[in-house]
Amino acid sequence: MKLKSTPKELWFKLDLSAIVYPTLQRRDYSSVYRISFILKEPIKPDIMQQAVDMALPRFPTYKTAIHKGLFWRYMEPNNRPGPYVREDINNPCMPMPFKANNGYLLRFYYHHCRISMEAHHCLGDGAGGMCVFSTIVAVYLRLLGHEVSEGVLVRDIDDTPKAGEMEDAYLKYANADVKPPRGMDKTYRIYGTKEPFYTLNIIDGIMSVKELAQVASIYQASITEYLNAVLLYALMQKQAHEEPRRLKPIRIAVPVNLRRFFPSETLRNFISMVYPCIDPRLGDFTFEEIVSHVHNYMHYYINEKFLRGDITTNAATQRHPIIRVVPLFIKDFVVRSFYTRVQDRFSSAGLTNMGVMKLPDDMAAHLGRIDIYMGQPYSSRTNCAIISFEDTLTINFTSSIVETDVERYFFRKLVEDGVKVLIESNRKNACSQH
Repeated sequence: MKLKSTPKELWFKLDLSAIVYPTLQRRDYSSVYRISFILKEPIKPDIMQQAVDMALPRFPTYKTAIHKGLFWRYMEPNNRPGPYVREDINNPCMPMPFKANNGYLLRFYYHHCRISMEAHHCLGDGAGGMCVFSTIVAVYLRLLGHEVSEGVLVRDIDDTPKAGEMEDAYLKYANADVKPPRGMDKTYRIYGTKEPFYTLNIIDGIMSVKELAQVASIYQASITEYLNAVLLYALMQKQAHEEPRRLKPIRIAVPVNLRRFFPSETLRNFISMVYPCIDPRLGDFTFEEIVSHVHNYMHYYINEKFLRGDITTNAATQRHPIIRVVPLFIKDFVVRSFYTRVQDRFSSAGLTNMGVMKLPDDMAAHLGRIDIYMGQPYSSRTNCAIISFEDTLTINFTSSIVETDVERYFFRKLVEDGVKVLIESNRKNACSQH
């Protein structure tokens, strides 16, 4: 981050995670996620537009546009009109060209009682985006005449932005004495039938937090560990039906919010990836064995020491003196090739759990549900995002392929374990209750 004499001259180098996302940008792909709040009254778009205009300047790293330099990309203040609140669309998380939308990497949509924000991952991760969006919705409710308190996720829009909110926290904590090496076997991949351009299939599973926690406790696991095990189990079943004689390891890409382990107020990206895995080549796994394996894996790898080492490994390349002076187009080619040939092949699916959203009580009274969606996967697979609000937990699957085998196996296992699930989808005739 560079700060000169006036806010107009504030600009931001992309953080350690954000560097990757523009290199993967294609006409049919952007790294975009969506957060949706379902309110108890229909949305008034003109009031919501006022809220966006009032609140967004409080978050300088989100009121930006991306630019290319000779060696690095950077984010620059964007004072053009927008972003605008628009009526929602059937296929969310569409690609987000950098020069469209007056350069903004945010989009806002409404439909009946649902208000949504879509953000490019260059700006920040889901935790940062949730803070920005919660603040905007709080301002919207105040404009309607409601009392809404401030809290962890609801910031005072009259406050001066804190330096900690804008920092690249990766570089602050990339100080381990070793850089753990990377290396994984080839992973089972889903090769489904691709949907037409811009089509994103969504399947939501809605259930009770208390009921799910009771089921997870039977397996002596947390909700996150249990749901990771269910997804591994679903992928194991799909592979067994597809390629029973050519089995490969099954691995899930799971982002970890590093703010849980390292003190940081950053609203930018600050996550690390872990990869719980089972290898069916070793023999048949019962579901209980999968849960136990995930539980032990999470406890072994998700701690301050291992995560610090992972951050240090990631930061090493950016800090290398030769890499720093390599032209951007060469960096793009190398990063894109590595991701396509190596990184994207590390996992069979993605799963992120945002956890429990704690909003001020006077704000929560106006909300019925919160959803979060990982956007279109880079390759033909399914992604899964989980979020809880009060006693409602939603599991949101997104994919750009026709087949829904993984989702069917996943929700079938939950129902078999006694969890009542309401299914919703943007596919026709897909809603049901089990």
